[in-house]
Amino acid sequence: MNALPTSARPLTVTDQLDRRVTLPFTPQRIISLVPSQTELLFDLGLGDRVVGVTKFCIYPPTARRSASVIGGTKNFDFAKIKATQPDLIIGNKEENYQEGIAQLEPHFPVWLSDITTLPEALDMIRRVGDLTGKAHLAEPLATEIKQSFDRLRLAAGQRPPLAAYFIWRKPYMVAASGTFIDDMLRRAGFRNAFAGLGRYPEVTPEQLAEAAPEHIFLSSEPYPFGEKHRIDFQELCPAANVQVVDGELFSWYGSRLRLSAEYFQRLRTGLGVE
Repeated sequence: MNALPTSARPLTVTDQLDRRVTLPFTPQRIISLVPSQTELLFDLGLGDRVVGVTKFCIYPPTARRSASVIGGTKNFDFAKIKATQPDLIIGNKEENYQEGIAQLEPHFPVWLSDITTLPEALDMIRRVGDLTGKAHLAEPLATEIKQSFDRLRLAAGQRPPLAAYFIWRKPYMVAASGTFIDDMLRRAGFRNAFAGLGRYPEVTPEQLAEAAPEHIFLSSEPYPFGEKHRIDFQELCPAANVQVVDGELFSWYGSRLRLSAEYFQRLRTGLGVE
């Protein structure tokens, strides 16, 4: 590892799982195991410190060229990780796999986020800013995102329309309660048609028909839903408005959230939900 000046002091922080993580100095060699957090690091001006990213870290487009690609979010290449000599690894409870994280922890400081709501996302942004010495950039970013959601114009006194949000095909899977997407749906002014279920359940066409959502959102990721799938869902629920939506703006919980509230407003306007 590259040591900092002797004046640098060890830093002990708590991650979002309430785990204590001790850093010998402000991190200079960072691996990000989550695409949305990779983008955040670059937006905080830390691109020159990011030495490892996943193959799914597509923002910024230069990330996979400037840093080593250390596998996927759920299948790490441990030899490549070791070769980068990280002094901090940033991951996420849901997006990474427990076994892989457990193998990394004895050797490197591993800081994990745990995010199911907007406040938790803003907390993550602030904490990452604190532990990397970029609090002066993270705080205004978190404030900007919060204010953009505060400005969302939702119809007062009206019952929000019912929406189903699909993330996968074969089998069909939706985002239900206890997920970040569920919180984003609510903030965008919709009720989750599968709020009675937990996390990411499989649903059948019969369950979808019974739920009778007014809107069906087909996410652009992780499954790349497209126009042909929209037609299939329209046949399943002829009365519903079926639309492919930007999955990044519903599920990425880093700096990309700056774009989400405005997107939700445009989505509502396009659907005639005012």
